[in-house]
Amino acid sequence: MLDEFKKFAMRGNVVDMAVGIVIGAAFGKIVSSFVTDVLMPPIGLAMGGLDFSGLFVSLGRVSYPTLAAAKAAGAATLNYGLFINTLIDFIIVAFALFMVIKAMNRMKREEPAPAKAPDTKKCPECLSEIPLAARRCKYCASSVQSS
Repeated sequence: MLDEFKKFAMRGNVVDMAVGIVIGAAFGKIVSSFVTDVLMPPIGLAMGGLDFSGLFVSLGRVSYPTLAAAKAAGAATLNYGLFINTLIDFIIVAFALFMVIKAMNRMKREEPAPAKAPDTKKCPECLSEIPLAARRCKYCASSVQSS
């Protein structure tokens, strides 16, 4: 059973998939940092100094000045600003994967198969299709020279 598992784990597809998952996780962290640290601050500034990560609605009767204060008090909150950041993360990752898959599909396109040599010829008497190696036409029985 251990040998069977070793063969399964060392197959090319499984190793490729594992490498893809690790790279994907690292890419996800990069995109999250890009959205949180680079993309959202200018968008928030353009919207009047808004910090999306701090946008929330308190679900209780008490109102809190910041999300950190609400979390420290243990209040139930609806963190729609964090959801917006996560949604933008997802859109960027999905677009990047779309572009990668599109590039891979373009590289995978197979060249058209070369034209196959004909395996038939026309009978000079009746113009029927007959095999290249035929010496006599099966339709009109005329003698055909092999070429």
